Amino acid sequence: MSAHPLDRPIRSILTGRQAHLAQGDARAVRIDRDYGPFGAASDTGAAAQAALAALVPEGGELWLVEGEAWPLPPGTREVKRAILTQMVAEGPPPEPRADDPFIVPLGEADAAEMTALAEHAKPGPWGPKTHLYGPFFGVREQGRLLAMAGQRMLVPGMAEVSGVATWADCRGRGLARALIGHVMRAMAQRGETPFLHSYADNEGAIALYESLGFRERRQVHVLVIARRWTDAPILPRSRLSQQQFWHRATCWPWRRPWTKNSPIMA
Repeated sequence: MSAHPLDRPIRSILTGRQAHLAQGDARAVRIDRDYGPFGAASDTGAAAQAALAALVPEGGELWLVEGEAWPLPPGTREVKRAILTQMVAEGPPPEPRADDPFIVPLGEADAAEMTALAEHAKPGPWGPKTHLYGPFFGVREQGRLLAMAGQRMLVPGMAEVSGVATWADCRGRGLARALIGHVMRAMAQRGETPFLHSYADNEGAIALYESLGFRERRQVHVLVIARRWTDAPILPRSRLSQQQFWHRATCWPWRRPWTKNSPIMA
């Protein structure tokens, strides 16, 4: 295994600075589900892979971020694979511009607005407590939250810029640039080097990050997994109680939309 913590960022944070958010054991860990869907195994051995598969929530996903392509754990299915460009800031953070917007700290009182913005802009996985990873900042106009940025992963001496999001009708105003610069300066004041991740094909975002002093360190692999689909016992509808029927209907989303050949409708 590589010695650099960013080669296996999820494993690094959940066995290091953010171990208090970890669930699992030495074989495999995942972050508290309210913070996000990230997880990692200790290695690709059978025991670790089985432990990782056990951390996949029913009806949910687990996101792996690894330096090398990760094999699919047993009993799981691949939802998505992607390549991320991992970037690290070089040199001092950018100085604020005279025309930068007024930036305010965000907290618990802003959580609902932050979630709505994240669901709109999709800056990455967002859960009920994602805003609690660390300092988040935003730009408001006439009370409305227009844009935000903050931090997520923490490894020794480094912090990840994350949650960068802007409403579609507010883009093109330099809000993301100003917010990222603000987050970078806050990290630098704490003695931490900023880093971030971007989908490798997002050329516009990468160009923005480069203009702020980030440089590509390497590419990393994302694997999103879910539990493998399994067949339910075939029972005639007439033999299912109403409670059993609706439990199956809501707990087996892969069987929707229903057809006349659906096992639960036999």
